[in-house]
Amino acid sequence: MSDTRILKIESLEAKVASENLDILTGVDLEIAKGEVHAIMGPNGSGKSTLAKVLAGHPGYEITAGKVLFRGQDLLELDADERSLAGVFLAFQYPAEIPGVSIANFLRTALQAHLADEEELDIFDFSDMLTERMSMLEMDVSFAERHVNDGFSGGEKKRNEILQMAVLRPTLAIMDETDSGLDIDALKIVANGVNKLTEEDPEMSILLITHYQRMLNYIKPDFVHVMVAGRLVRSGGSEIALELEQDGYKNWKNLKRVSPSDGAGVPKTA
Repeated sequence: MSDTRILKIESLEAKVASENLDILTGVDLEIAKGEVHAIMGPNGSGKSTLAKVLAGHPGYEITAGKVLFRGQDLLELDADERSLAGVFLAFQYPAEIPGVSIANFLRTALQAHLADEEELDIFDFSDMLTERMSMLEMDVSFAERHVNDGFSGGEKKRNEILQMAVLRPTLAIMDETDSGLDIDALKIVANGVNKLTEEDPEMSILLITHYQRMLNYIKPDFVHVMVAGRLVRSGGSEIALELEQDGYKNWKNLKRVSPSDGAGVPKTA
């Protein structure tokens, strides 16, 4: 394996466990250190399913393929083990946790990631959290609110990025983080992500999005198109611009595109 490759997905297939419904039908993807990859696709194409499968969501069953994360079989790890290994998922619909403050939630999560290292100093943590919140243009009083309880859509998404800023994962998976954000909130969230990648150039991002506008602020190294549970085209930012202009109409009734067929050319019946 290349020294720079942190994620390798080979022929990954998965279904909804309770319904015997196939969602992922053969995903192949490689991500190296410091790369930003965006996956776009129509509704129901499997984008969010891929994010959840990588994070270890129990509602999906892997039926074929493999996933290596830093050389380790990711599929053999439980969800909490994947998190401790450096995989972070920013949810499309973050859960509310009434009664638990953001500060306590993040301190507990960070302590778990430190494993056997010495216990976090509460004052050092408070200073660090204040700095992280300032970066995301969040008032410090926000830390005492209960996790996502009564939050607006924008506040929930900024809280997800705050978690990412505190935990500093190796691979951050952002599942439609732009969903429901107005332009001002989108810019704040994107600016926070960009600052994190500037601080840690080896952090990799897998950005799941339905719209091109997020990519105006977080510049991807690669853009992939997902249709019917597989990645059918890969390239640069020009793909996102094409999709913004033409939509997904050319990808309906798509047949699988292989290198021998001419990768990147939609084939319709």
